[in-house]
Amino acid sequence: MTEIDRFEITTFAERPELIEHAYDIHENWPTFTAHDLAASALLLQVIEEFPEYCVVATDGDRVVARGLSVPFNAVLPGREEMPDQGWDRVLVWAFHDRHGGNPTTVASALEITLDLEYLGRGLSHHMVAALREAAGRQGHPVLLAPVRPTAKHLEPQVPMDAYLRQVRPDGLPVDPWLRVHVKAGATVEKVAPASMTVSGSLAQWREWTGLPFDRDGLVEVPGALVPVWCDTAHDRAVYVEPNVWVRHTTG
Repeated sequence: MTEIDRFEITTFAERPELIEHAYDIHENWPTFTAHDLAASALLLQVIEEFPEYCVVATDGDRVVARGLSVPFNAVLPGREEMPDQGWDRVLVWAFHDRHGGNPTTVASALEITLDLEYLGRGLSHHMVAALREAAGRQGHPVLLAPVRPTAKHLEPQVPMDAYLRQVRPDGLPVDPWLRVHVKAGATVEKVAPASMTVSGSLAQWREWTGLPFDRDGLVEVPGALVPVWCDTAHDRAVYVEPNVWVRHTTG
C-alpha cells in the first residue's frame, strides 16, 4: 500500500459528520486574508451550503485536507465565467444564486488547504482531482479556479502577468501550485487582478502583520502576493490580491 492509500477523500455531502471538523487543520494562511469581507462573511458557510461541491481528506479519524468549490450562474446580465474580481466575486454570486433560486452554469474552486504535516505527500494532486470530479457529478463540464500561486509572495514586486511567464525548461510553471493544476490538465486562462481585497485601519494592519505601517506608500507584507498600499493621512491600508484563473475539464 502506498502512502496516498492511507487517505480517504470524499465529499462533505457523503461525510456530513466531518463538516464541524473541516477547519481542524494546522494551516498557514496569512492572518490578513481572513479579513477579506467576502471571506469573513461567507466562507465558513460554504461547506454547509454546498457540501456536494466540497471535499475532505482523512487519515484515519483525522481531517488532513479540505477543498471548497461553489456553483454560480455565469450568464446572467453583468456576469462572466472568470470575473476580474475572481475569488470574491464568485463567492458572492454563488450565495446570491443559491438563495435567489438562480440556475447554476459553472463551478469554481475556492481553496484547497492541506494540514502542514501532510505537505509534500502528493495529496494536493488528489484533492484537485476530487474537486474536479465533484463538480462533474453535479453536471458541470468545467471547474474553474482563481488560483493563489503559492510562491508569488517571494516576488511581490513582480506583476502577476510577468510571474506567469516564468516557466521551467519543461514548459511547466515555476510556481508549484500552478504547476499542480497544469499537470492535472488545467489551462491557465488569465489574471484576476482584484481577486481579494482586504482594507483596514493602520492599527488593524499592525495587529495582523506586526509591521509598523507608519509610512506612506507600498509595504511588503510576509505572505502577501503584492505590496499593501499604506495611507497614513487617512489611517488606512489596502491590499488588492491578484489571482490566476485556470480552467479544468471534468469529463
